Amino acid sequence: MAQQSEVVFRFLAEPTDVNFGGKVHGGVVMKWIDQAGYACAAGWSGAYCVTVSVAGVRFHRPILVGQIVEVSARIAHTGKTSMQIFIQVRCGDPQKQHMVETNHCIISFIAMDQAGYPIPVAKFEAKTKEQKALEQYAIQMKEIAIQTESLLQNTLDQGD
Repeated sequence: MAQQSEVVFRFLAEPTDVNFGGKVHGGVVMKWIDQAGYACAAGWSGAYCVTVSVAGVRFHRPILVGQIVEVSARIAHTGKTSMQIFIQVRCGDPQKQHMVETNHCIISFIAMDQAGYPIPVAKFEAKTKEQKALEQYAIQMKEIAIQTESLLQNTLDQGD
């Protein structure tokens, strides 16, 4: 089976997706991000994958009921057992097909065997200028996530 380095989900935002303000819940968007990220990670690794972290999430604009939503996920970097996936969420009027970014992030997954142990994944080779730039971004976001975890642990340790 060929490795799949990119996945795109397209659908309409539904009334069940929104909050009392009429805009799609941030948590619903995060669910879409996780689903698209999983599909991309599983397609690349050929294995079950689990989410490790999400880095750099920032919501730029709301998504409204009836708008078409596009969640694209693509491999940005791979480690020994991990995959950093760049997610971009866009939305727009389904009649005009003009899409604008609502948010983006890097989501990290680990490939797992049936017993729940990490397994190696194929190396991703960034070839285009854009792929190389996204790979550098993903590497930096991975480091920030590691530093953030260390900061939390150090803070908690100091409180004892």
